[in-house]
This record gives sequence, structure tokens and C-alpha cells, in this order.
Amino acid sequence: MVTEQRRRQTGSTRAVVVAALLVAGSVAVGLVLVANDVLLYLGGPLLAAAWDPRLEPGVLAPVLVGGALLLYAGRLAGGLAWARLLPLAGLAAAAWAVALALVDGASGLTRGLSSTHDYLNDVPRVTSIADLLSGYVANIPGDSAAAWTTHVGGHPPGPLLAFAVLDSIGLGGTGWAALLCIGAGASAVPAMLIATRVITGEGAARAAAPFLVLAPAAIWLATSADALFLGVSAWGIAALVVAARASSGWLALVGGVLMGATLFLSYGMLLLGPLALAVILVRRNWRVLAVAAGGVLLVMATFAVAGFWWLSGLFATMDRVSSGAAAQSRPAWFFVFANLAVVAVAIGPAGVAGLGQVVSRAHRRTTVALLPLGALAGILIADLTLLSKGEVERIYLPFFGWLLTATALLDEGQRRRWLVAQAGTALAVQLLVRTSW
Repeated sequence: MVTEQRRRQTGSTRAVVVAALLVAGSVAVGLVLVANDVLLYLGGPLLAAAWDPRLEPGVLAPVLVGGALLLYAGRLAGGLAWARLLPLAGLAAAAWAVALALVDGASGLTRGLSSTHDYLNDVPRVTSIADLLSGYVANIPGDSAAAWTTHVGGHPPGPLLAFAVLDSIGLGGTGWAALLCIGAGASAVPAMLIATRVITGEGAARAAAPFLVLAPAAIWLATSADALFLGVSAWGIAALVVAARASSGWLALVGGVLMGATLFLSYGMLLLGPLALAVILVRRNWRVLAVAAGGVLLVMATFAVAGFWWLSGLFATMDRVSSGAAAQSRPAWFFVFANLAVVAVAIGPAGVAGLGQVVSRAHRRTTVALLPLGALAGILIADLTLLSKGEVERIYLPFFGWLLTATALLDEGQRRRWLVAQAGTALAVQLLVRTSW
């Protein structure tokens, strides 16, 4: 027993050391590239952030919130009734994300959304849903007469449509948009806990809960629209997990529709496919798979009838991105490694340690490994195929929480230390660099 515990701790330590070397090496190489006038279009050598060490009064917010979570998160996760734990975990995740953003004051909550490159900039152009969808692809090319802004042109019409609907009901502006993104992103935590409980048991879900809340990835939860993608996709996966266990047709349809909706929020959500298939096929429930696939096709057909064909949008976006200055300047070989270094920063040392356990021989075939390995497969596909070159702290946000479910494997006696490391990593990143989102 003692030997097995030491073996697990050694595996976690090795994983963290490798990740630390990867981060340090990527930063060092990135600095050399920048010094040699290679344009990374990031603001820094690794993250889309500028080096800006600061100690503002706003730091009290994450210190107080983080301190409270460190004191009580483990106790509540272990002893609170399940029905109460779920909403509390979502609220705690929102509080931690907001507290980190407030290091830069109130502007930290809306800075990314107020950018001229972001979705809200094009909301005034939306006069009707029909016109938006039918004319969307024509405005994707960067040299078109009425080209969409960077983020709108790089995504399907879903995000712009969501913010346009908010605006149409009197909830326009960065404040309401930020509330939508934070709420949706934080709601992913209870969704992931539900999925983890069904797949691996309640004990594993409770063990992972504090790590899902205190993740460094929360830095980007409160500042980017990708948090919206995270929330929708997480509930889609959770619905599929429950549907596969209960053989529920209507839940399978809900899950399929939600996963179909994510495809119209970001083209990259296609890479959640390995995870979505895994949670269904682990129970070999072909009926649920068929119904879920029907839900996805229903969403695609609805958009197609309304005037937007997903594949046309994808190919137009790929052309725009590949011809852009950033794509042509960023060296592919560097980002193959740097992207993974950013993943390590976002999931923190505890997430890395948990993944170290997942890929070990002892745990590779356990149910705990299913969710993180499914998410890791999607990330590796995106990374090795060069679909993403930089800015993945935002782009991969829908995958990070699933990776963090691996923290359920961490030694119980070491969890408090890992949680402190998580909070410390998040605070260090937020205080040392000023992120773009």
C-alpha cells in the first residue's frame, strides 16, 4: 500500500516537473524568437498577454475568495448534500473567476469583450437573423467589402447571434455579455460533476470538485466568449452521459442538440467528438448514439435552411485564417510545444499531476481516465494538426475542466497542497501578465 502510494506520488511529481520544463523552455524559446523579430502576435512569448507585474488593490478580491475556498472547499465538497454541492460549486467557480478579473478593476471583466476585434463590435450590423445567416459566409473573407471583425470571421454565427439576441431584448453592452459568459462558463462545473459522478462515482466527483473551481483557467472564464462555448458543450456532454446510463431518448436528443449548437459557436468544438463518443460508447448504447446524432443533424439542418451551411463557413474561415498575417508569421514547430505548455498553465500543477496518474499503467484503464483522456485526444488532434497556433488558453477552454477531472486520482493527504498550488498559479499569472481577455 505504501509502495503504491509512493509510486503514485512519484508519477505526479514527474509529470509536474516535465510540464514545468516545457513551460520554461517554451517561454525561453519564445523570447528568443521575439528578440529575432519573429512576430508571434501574442503580446508575450507564451500567452496572449503582456508582461506587466503589478500589485493593485484589486488583488484583495482573489486573495479573500481564494483563501475562503482553500479553507472550506474540501470540507464542503466532501460533506455537503449532492443537490446543494452542484449549485454551490457553480457559484464558487463564478466567484473565483470574477475575483481574479477584478485584479484589474471592473474593466477586467469586460476588457476582452469590448475589443474592436470581438463579437460585440459587429452586433449593430445584425438587422435580422435571416439576413445574418444568409449573408454570413460572404463576409468572412478578410478582403470582402464588409468583412466581419477578427473573432466573428473566425467563428460560426452562433456567438454573434447570441449577443445580438441579448441586445434585441434590451440587454446589450459588455456588462450583460460578460454576465452571460461568466454564468455559462461557471455552470460547466456542476455539469462536469454530474458527468463525473455517473462515469466514476460520487466519491471521484466530490474529490475533483475543488480543483474544477480553483483552476487557473478561471482567468479566462470571466474575460472571453469562449466561456459560453464551455458552458453549452459541458451540459451537452453531461446530458449524453446521463442518457447513456439511463438509456433516455429525450436526454440523448437534448445532448445532441446542445452538441450541435456548440458547432455553431466554434468550429473547434468538433474536437469534442472523441469525448462525446466515449461517454456514449463506454456503455455501448447505440440507441442513444443514434438519437444524439439526430439531434446534431437537426441543428445543422435548421441553420442550413436558414441560410448558413456549416461546411461553407468552415472552409471560408480556414482560408481567412491561413492567409492572415498571424498564421503566416507564427512558426508551427514552436506552437506544437507552446500550446501544450499553455495547457499546463491553464490546468495548473494539480491538473498536470492528475493527468500523470491517468496516463500511468495503473489508471489508464479505469473509468476515471475516460473523461480526461477523451478531452486530451481532442487537444492533441488540434495541436498536432496545427489547427491552433497560440491563444489556446482561450480556444481550449471547453477542454480544460474535463482534464481536471483527473485530479480525483490525487492522493487524499496531498489534496490541500495541490489546491494551494492551483490558487497560487492562478494568482501569479494574473499578477505578472495582463491578459488580452
